[in-house]
Amino acid sequence: MIIAVDGPTASGKGTISKALAAHYGLPWLDTGLLYRAVGRQVALNGGNADNSADAVAACDFPDELLDDPVLRDEATGGLASRVSVHPEVRAALNKRQVDFANQPEGAVLDGRDIGTVIAPHAEVKLFVTASAEIRAERRFKEMQGRGQDVDYETILADIRARDKRDSERADAPLKAAEDAHLLDTGNLTIGAAVQRAIALVDAKIENRPA
Repeated sequence: MIIAVDGPTASGKGTISKALAAHYGLPWLDTGLLYRAVGRQVALNGGNADNSADAVAACDFPDELLDDPVLRDEATGGLASRVSVHPEVRAALNKRQVDFANQPEGAVLDGRDIGTVIAPHAEVKLFVTASAEIRAERRFKEMQGRGQDVDYETILADIRARDKRDSERADAPLKAAEDAHLLDTGNLTIGAAVQRAIALVDAKIENRPA
């Protein structure tokens, strides 16, 4: 079984997809982490994330970079959004994601184009979302909890800019697949959101052809 979980930043899709993978005993891939690694590598190389050549060169990042906690920083998230607009970067990372999705035992992947591009054949597709204001508040509290000096309005502006960039890019834009289940987490606790996601997957499993 392949479960595709898409949605904008700070929607809760990462936590939900990780919980689904644990619940169903499936391998999990946070595809956004690949783009964060490319963005981080561009910075380490002293390059420009808006330059396609610099971004493509950064796709050859070492595997150990995926374990770097810096990848979770807000600044790295912004770099990831910028490098992801380059079709060459998406092509370079595409095979890695497709191969992961098509493992014999199945998989859970979360990102922005899993249900539309990487695994359009996924048995279950979820599109996880919430308002920009709620997502900014979540990110604000998360970063404050890490002891970072952050400003809510700055985070909100960044999230809106990333949403616009991700949804308007020409190649594999952020959007819900036509057959995706919409899961708005705005008024849900994370526990309730996970249970709702599990219920949606279970319903799909029960109704699939024998």
